[in-house]
Amino acid sequence: MSQNPCITSRALSRRSFLRAGAATAVALGSAALLPGVASAEGEGIPASPHIDITQPSSDLFRSKMLHESHHVMQGFAFDNVNRRLFVVQARNGTSGDDLCINQLSFSGELLGSMHVDHAGHGVSIGVEPVGTSSYIWMECDADGTTTDARGTALARFKFVNGGTPSVKKFLTGSKTITCATDPVYQRIAVRRSEGGRMWYSVFPLAGAAAGDFSKPLVHFPQPALSTTSVVFQGYTILGSSLYTLDGSGHADAADIDSYVTRIDMNTGLVADRDITRAGSTLVYREPEGLAVYRTADDETRLFLGFGSRSSMDNVNRYANLFYKNVLVNA
Repeated sequence: MSQNPCITSRALSRRSFLRAGAATAVALGSAALLPGVASAEGEGIPASPHIDITQPSSDLFRSKMLHESHHVMQGFAFDNVNRRLFVVQARNGTSGDDLCINQLSFSGELLGSMHVDHAGHGVSIGVEPVGTSSYIWMECDADGTTTDARGTALARFKFVNGGTPSVKKFLTGSKTITCATDPVYQRIAVRRSEGGRMWYSVFPLAGAAAGDFSKPLVHFPQPALSTTSVVFQGYTILGSSLYTLDGSGHADAADIDSYVTRIDMNTGLVADRDITRAGSTLVYREPEGLAVYRTADDETRLFLGFGSRSSMDNVNRYANLFYKNVLVNA
């Protein structure tokens, strides 16, 4: 990362906004919200249409190799103005906290890449279109030098194929911080550890780019889920909904434990949760990232990422993207 002067946020200030009632259990298949009261603070976000996560998924592409052939894809995001796709992954031959940003075509072909040193894990990234340029939002200043390292600040920089990022930093001194962008409503979600628990805050993207993180539209803790083993694998936002992906990798395609969850950001409560069988035949299928994209024909899509291998003894890793596109009015 460059040593540009940091842009830090002001202390969060907001009026209380509580719409959640008493503890709620939402039985959706085999999962439910654990006991506890969830709440969201801030001005709130107008109710918006959401993706029906119970519907089947379609393929965008399968089995595409990224720039760093030995590492699985992590988070990804779309530039909805310039029609670009970016995927982050760890770099070959490094300790684990050095990342590579890949630019891919929508058929999965590699168009360019950019290295970012000492960044973190890359669970989730965002993209901000500025004219014909794409600015990447992601974690930076990792708290270690292994695959377990996580970012302590947010970075914003222009994607330049083969270039060195010129970075502005925000929310420095954070713990386990990542972000995701909403290309339809132009917002950014920030996820970070506060008081031993993960919290989400959502801001207008233009304000965040100017360094204003003072008044989140919503601010709420991540609700716990009753799944036996939840491995968090990514998140994104669309309008008033936040979507998360969890699950682990399995050699046996029959072991499907990947779940998509939709959270109402105005209450902080789980609205829907459903198992996903997207890419169920992939070898060592592992969920990796979520992102939203709206096509030129105004079709809104929720994308799900999965890593895979060609065989269990192959060192190469492959990227796979699927999407859901059934939109439900608020």
